[in-house]
Amino acid sequence: MGRPPADAAAAGWPDVPAAAARPLTVLPGLVDLHDHGGGGASFPDATTTDEARVAIREHLAHGTTSLVASLVTAAPDTLRQRVGVLAALADAGELAGIHLEGPFLSTVRCGAQDPHLIQAPDAELVRELAAAAHGHLVTMTVAPELRGVAGDGGVSDALISAGALPSFGHTDASWEQTAAAVADARTRLAANPARRSGRPTVTHLFNGMRPLAHRSPGPIPELLAGAARGDLVVELIADGTHVDPGLVRSVFELVGAGSIALVTDAMAAAGMPDGVYRLGSQDVTVSDGVARLTHGGAIAGGTAHLLDVLRATVRAGVPLVDAVRAAATTPATVLGDPQVGALEAGRRADVLVTDDDLRVEQVLRAGVVVAP
Repeated sequence: MGRPPADAAAAGWPDVPAAAARPLTVLPGLVDLHDHGGGGASFPDATTTDEARVAIREHLAHGTTSLVASLVTAAPDTLRQRVGVLAALADAGELAGIHLEGPFLSTVRCGAQDPHLIQAPDAELVRELAAAAHGHLVTMTVAPELRGVAGDGGVSDALISAGALPSFGHTDASWEQTAAAVADARTRLAANPARRSGRPTVTHLFNGMRPLAHRSPGPIPELLAGAARGDLVVELIADGTHVDPGLVRSVFELVGAGSIALVTDAMAAAGMPDGVYRLGSQDVTVSDGVARLTHGGAIAGGTAHLLDVLRATVRAGVPLVDAVRAAATTPATVLGDPQVGALEAGRRADVLVTDDDLRVEQVLRAGVVVAP
């Protein structure tokens, strides 16, 4: 990250647009671990690779050069079909992986997930979906309190054996249940030399989980403590809607950028006008840029690109270097991909050039200009 020198071409910097009147900032391509769609297309609803590519292109044009496509809770047959579509794109290198948000979640904290499709933990279904993902399953959101998540033969065990990570979220767990599930996952990861990462993740910290109360702490303090110890990576949707900017700044101060992954949780409306959209089996209405379930009113994903989240994080008072680390370098460690996430010799040439307001000037992926 930095500003190109005067002799940028000779130094091997990208051929950035001419802008003598304003400085430019060069960042690594961003890495989004949690994204349901954009540009009018929804990964949970995409039945073909061409439909899914619409969302990939939308986020790529705004600086996200490594994208994990997220599904939502759905019937097993639907999940099998959608995973197959996304696996083909990951095989082709167009996606960085797949995230399953459900179906083993708390019905009490389901948020925009369809409670009628949530089911009990099923390790065999995990193995089927992981096989269909061709090794590209990165994370799966699970409620740690559910019987069958932790322990031998449980969902966490099946995920880790398949090269994926449990991501704790959509949970009504107690402090004790959370601590036990985190410890179980950490132990299993430590014993697996083929693991993608040594740290499980947390699905959009604060959102979709029991809030912190001083006599009933719930999962949040243990998740924060685990991230501070370096045992977890916590996702933050720091778009100004999902989490208060002051709390975003506090989490960075408490946990550090090395344990935070900024994410969008974007849905089909990212980059699109207000209107009515779909997220899996649910109708979503977007008004003033905020997506909510049409029936019930729960926040139903984000409408921002990851660069927008990065900009909001910096405006919240987080130093740019820390915000970029959380939007690129730390999420790359979750992927287990040493080729992306930083501007370093030997890594893939994923480069995002912005103006001083962190707005896109140019995007390169693997050294090729993809935007504008």
